[in-house]
Amino acid sequence: MTDQDFRPQARTPRGFADRRAAEVAAEAHVVARVLETYQAWGFERLETGAFEFADALGKFLPDQDRPNAGVFSLQDDSTEWLSLRYDLTAPLARFVSEHWQHLPKPFRRCAAGTVWRNEETGPGRFREFTQCDADTVGSPHPQADAEVIAMQYAAMVHAGVPADLLQVQVSSRKLLDALLGKIGVDPADTTTKLTVLRAVDKLDRLGRDGVADLLGGGRLDPSGDFTRGAGLGLPAIGQVLAFCETLRNSRGDTLNALGDVLGDHPLALEGLADLSAIDTTLSALGVTTAQARFNPAIVRGLEYYTGAVFEAEFLGTTTDEKGNRIRFGSVGSGGRYDDLVMRFRGERVPATGCSVGVSRLMAALAAAGSAPKAADGPVVILVMDRDAMDGYFTMAAELRAAGIPAEVYLGESGMKAQMKYADRRGARVALIEGGNERTNGTVMLKDLALGAALAAGVTDNETWRKERPAQREVARSALVAEVAATLSLGAEPG
Repeated sequence: MTDQDFRPQARTPRGFADRRAAEVAAEAHVVARVLETYQAWGFERLETGAFEFADALGKFLPDQDRPNAGVFSLQDDSTEWLSLRYDLTAPLARFVSEHWQHLPKPFRRCAAGTVWRNEETGPGRFREFTQCDADTVGSPHPQADAEVIAMQYAAMVHAGVPADLLQVQVSSRKLLDALLGKIGVDPADTTTKLTVLRAVDKLDRLGRDGVADLLGGGRLDPSGDFTRGAGLGLPAIGQVLAFCETLRNSRGDTLNALGDVLGDHPLALEGLADLSAIDTTLSALGVTTAQARFNPAIVRGLEYYTGAVFEAEFLGTTTDEKGNRIRFGSVGSGGRYDDLVMRFRGERVPATGCSVGVSRLMAALAAAGSAPKAADGPVVILVMDRDAMDGYFTMAAELRAAGIPAEVYLGESGMKAQMKYADRRGARVALIEGGNERTNGTVMLKDLALGAALAAGVTDNETWRKERPAQREVARSALVAEVAATLSLGAEPG
């Protein structure tokens, strides 16, 4: 086979997806709503480039010749390695460190953008996706954590999530570290520490007995797979379970229960003081326990967060790959990370922030029946006479000048195929001007949305049908006004 004979196979790389107009517009709407909230709370918009120097990203740096473990990388002509950003926080840390002397402090920034991860893919798990973040850099105060928690809740509600189906779960890494110290886990024993924390994280899914097994010798799941446990003794297991079961009906009662379990451990006292201040600020912001509660079993960012941690949970349900109804789960997260900027500056810079996973949020909106309505396609002007093309383009120009998207059909097909084209474009209105209409100074206006509704059996509202027939002849001189009126009425009967 010669090079001229070669035909590449049309295919999409694994973990990447093509998206058409309706999906792109829906995501843009959700992102705009989230950013509106962030900016209303005083956060400044910041955009950084898609590529960062690989050594600046830090998190995924491997000991390989090519730094591609977790990130997509390339080597530029200066032999330096560049990597596509895997989140929006690492670029923020680099930006803050680079411009520290000239920034207002604390620096409050929000951002939305695409991120890339060179990881295994799966259902709903992509290598390219969008995040919306907001962070405060330079404030050590727990009130900054509380503000981010409240703002993340407000942003998701503004984006369309029903308020009664959203709850932010809040905890503190300090409490978890105090628990580990209290049961005698050596801070240097990373394996045991992570096993304990991962067991705590499975409380909702496995229940008390399942967690107890994972804290002890291990657990045999129904499939026959065995997971090795942390090897804790019964007293330590009892203390971890007591910690997990401190959740109460109010934030204040949960703090009291945590205090009883953790005692006067220094890290516990520090973490409880932080959460108490967060509680006070959340109450001042009007955030109830139903909207944000303290849940000590929240475990995330084990080597990343240094204080408050939180997870925004959509309380509705969805369907898994087997068709079972399951709780939807997390749609966003965040926490305090006081060590990230230190990589660049050599000094601790307090920071806290939140991140919304846009694809997860979109899925939650769909599950709640609150997904953004698909935008209408353009008005499609059918071509009945090739010799009259100038007139068709004049119609399109007049409609566009009035702010109405419009296009002239430029294919080769007849009227039936052109109508199918208009339907596939999502057009609400199609315009037809043949020789007779041109002679009479009229245009045939077809209301495709009304036609589709009538075809689906909407025939019980005679008044509506009489007032809005699916097809009518309008004066050419009044075309723009007639199209605008049709579009403004909407597709559904009133």
